[in-house]
Amino acid sequence: MVRPIAAKDATAIVKRLHYSGTVAASSQLHLGVFMDSKCGGVMQFGPSLDKRKMLGLIEGTEWNGFIELNRMAFADWLPRNSESRALGYAFRWMRKQYPHIKWCVSFSDGTQCGDGTIYRASGFALTAIKKNSTIVTRPDGTKGSEFTGGRHLGGIPLPGFQLRYIYFLDPTARQRLTVPILPFSEIEKRGAGMYRGKPKTSAGSSSVEHPVSNGEVGGSTPTSALKVSSD
Repeated sequence: MVRPIAAKDATAIVKRLHYSGTVAASSQLHLGVFMDSKCGGVMQFGPSLDKRKMLGLIEGTEWNGFIELNRMAFADWLPRNSESRALGYAFRWMRKQYPHIKWCVSFSDGTQCGDGTIYRASGFALTAIKKNSTIVTRPDGTKGSEFTGGRHLGGIPLPGFQLRYIYFLDPTARQRLTVPILPFSEIEKRGAGMYRGKPKTSAGSSSVEHPVSNGEVGGSTPTSALKVSSD
């Protein structure tokens, strides 16, 4: 079952399960994923940080006409393919609750996590593959975004790629896309493949898709059931 949960509960789950250990401050919609009344995952949605730039991806998009999937973190004890099933439910729910939202954008971190297996299994379109320039090793040895609080931290970019995916809640939005949709094979062709934080080798990985796994979105093994407050 998928249902809205409190921001503080979602934050606690993401900090516990997501590979980065961080939350996106811009998140406004928090959906918990439950099994046997226990919450084992969360999806956080909100506006993009660079919203004006994102608007141009689909012509005619209203200021509140799209949303970004900021964080997605699932425990390993949830059933196989929980992520794609939960995303499908979330988008059906959004269409009913927020019909003004026409599409959703999200980014896959191909420097520390994965190249977007879950997105591809969930019907997202791949629209960009770029060498990483924003996820860095900072002077203090920590890893994260190059820009924090408006300050340029002078970090060294991690080797890898950032991949951009778009899901069309309104199918007609696809017709107004201003950038090409890339074939998934382009990921391996450009050497951008990554799974569970490890680059994919060229041998045997381009033709067979890796199975959908909670590990790619930040699951930990093992993870106990999470108690979520009802307020």
